[in-house]
Amino acid sequence: MRTIHDRSSGSRVHSSGVARAAARGREGGARPGARGVDVLSEVLGSLRLTGSMFFLVDAAEPWATRAPRAAEFVRGVLPASRRLVSYHVVTEGACWAGIDGGAAERFEAGDVFVVPHGNAYFLAGPGPAPRQRDGPPTHAFFREMAAGRLEPVVRTGGSGPGTTRFLCGFLGCDAPAFEPVLGALPTMIHLRREAAANDRMAHLIELALQELRDQRAGGRGVLLRLSELMFIEVVRCVVESGVAPRDGWMAGLRDPVAGRALALLHAAPAASWTLGLLASKTAVSRSVLAERFARVVGQPPMRYLARWRMMLAAQRLAESPVSVKRVAASVGYESEAAFSRAFTKHAGLSPALWRRQARSNADTTED
Repeated sequence: MRTIHDRSSGSRVHSSGVARAAARGREGGARPGARGVDVLSEVLGSLRLTGSMFFLVDAAEPWATRAPRAAEFVRGVLPASRRLVSYHVVTEGACWAGIDGGAAERFEAGDVFVVPHGNAYFLAGPGPAPRQRDGPPTHAFFREMAAGRLEPVVRTGGSGPGTTRFLCGFLGCDAPAFEPVLGALPTMIHLRREAAANDRMAHLIELALQELRDQRAGGRGVLLRLSELMFIEVVRCVVESGVAPRDGWMAGLRDPVAGRALALLHAAPAASWTLGLLASKTAVSRSVLAERFARVVGQPPMRYLARWRMMLAAQRLAESPVSVKRVAASVGYESEAAFSRAFTKHAGLSPALWRRQARSNADTTED
């Protein structure tokens, strides 16, 4: 049996582009006031999901497992990724799960447990469970799984009658310093079955389970894409269900004033926006827009725009061979020098150095 990895890279599969497809073709943006902009797709397209482990755990009572902080093992699993996002979908039975140092929450079949920021976390059966410690054996497990030397169905626990099954997805993310999606998510998400219960998620789960059972040729590529799509669907459910935080970027999507302003900025990131112009297009006063946007999104509109432009620039520097001058123009800067200063302040590296480092990381994954 095989697990999901890319043998040509040793441990990592390049992004399928599923999450970025919606953002293609928006180099210059639309005119201010453009309608129909899907801000969520725009920002999901910036995630740069670049690698995955994906497996099924079949746990019999008593059982417990703990994952260390992602920073402790991500380099050994997905060498060029800056962060690791993990999520777990309970498909059968029940369990307890939580972040280290926090309270355990009960998860039922259909619930989803998401750890966006790489914190250490645990999962355990509903009954008394053995104490688990992370360390070399846990790190070795992730290395072996990523390298394709373990089966994609992991059986663990004791010989008790109770069984819990859950899908585990791990996505490497090469996110720049400002990344609205993950940055807006809390340390832990408990997406309950009622919020995640839709035909799309059910189909994705069934397809993943079928691929894990059948082990057909090309299965790891299919599973990687399914893993990406499942995470994207989870984010959509978080936004639509009200599980998202009450302030921050995701809350802004649901607010009529901030949401409209966000759509305008994302439709035309290179436009010569001012607070007055944005307020006019949003059909509110400058003071109302400034107060509402800052309160809901957590930062002023022009600061959000500046950071979003830098994130777009970082993506284009990494993916496109065009000159720094053209990248600067594509995000609204007439002066290459002004852009370079702003980018360096934001990212901690000059545009040229950022591009060189991004390409070096990409080359590492192809060796």
